[in-house]
Amino acid sequence: MAGMPNTHHDPDLSTVWLRVFLAVARHGSFTTAARTLGWTQSAVSRQISSLEAALGGGPLFDRLPRGVRLTEAGRILMPYAETVTGALYGAGRELAALREGAAGRLRFGAFPSADAALVPHALAAFRARHPGVRVTCEEGLTPGLLDRLADGHLEVAVVSTTGRAPLEAYELHHLLDESLYVAVPAGHPLAREDAPVRLGLLADADWISGGPHPEGTLLDAALRQGFQPRVAHVVAEWTAKQGYVAAGLGVALVPALAAASVRPDVALLPVLDEGAPARAVYAATARGRTPTPATEAFLTALREAAARIPGIPGLPGLPGLPGTMA
Repeated sequence: MAGMPNTHHDPDLSTVWLRVFLAVARHGSFTTAARTLGWTQSAVSRQISSLEAALGGGPLFDRLPRGVRLTEAGRILMPYAETVTGALYGAGRELAALREGAAGRLRFGAFPSADAALVPHALAAFRARHPGVRVTCEEGLTPGLLDRLADGHLEVAVVSTTGRAPLEAYELHHLLDESLYVAVPAGHPLAREDAPVRLGLLADADWISGGPHPEGTLLDAALRQGFQPRVAHVVAEWTAKQGYVAAGLGVALVPALAAASVRPDVALLPVLDEGAPARAVYAATARGRTPTPATEAFLTALREAAARIPGIPGLPGLPGLPGTMA
């Protein structure tokens, strides 16, 4: 009734008391319960007395000449004790599986060329070791992936930077440094040269890029070599870029992770290394957020995959091309 004081209180119960209560109830005996628990009978009796006192002092068991039997209060308590101890047991089991990397979830994202080469190797190794972890992945560009990471939608983001991306707000786990190739039509005069090329040789060419401005893209490498590339076509997807190059509409820079999928009417020329990595690839995690065991295990798989991924340095079918490795 409204306005009447609440005379009920939430009892402060020990889960040990509940576990002992269930043991006595199931065996119908203090002696058998004590033997099952590895305790003395007097210790079991003290736990039951403490539980009865916490619940208001009424008996939970009738003491019989042979064993004990639940009172009405004990019968009411029984399903609640089973629910509480069962839930705690389930929580303990799930937490143990989480610590061991046998359960939990992993949400990660990666930029497209990493999804083509680096990520599949890492994910295959991770799934073989941790089949019980629920994995979801998404593909996107670095800025969008970092936003998803900051918002808590991802645990790991495989991202890249040419040195201009704002990555200071994240924990960065360096995976590799990519060398660059310039894609030209197969009949281009430079395709006959058997040596790395300086990008300055293509200063007058039309360029195909993923963005209209060179800054913050792979074309940062051209800016570092002292010329402003003329972006004639903005094409985001690498397969489409190859089509533009093959048709003679321009040239494009290609990172090592994407170079293995070149079509036969396009030639890849290694860019002369000027002493700085063209693009660094990282696994990013949110700063200040405790990584889960699944996250740690996936970071390990990414490092392992980066250490043995084909094409850095050298690509299948393109022997001896320069590349750098962390």
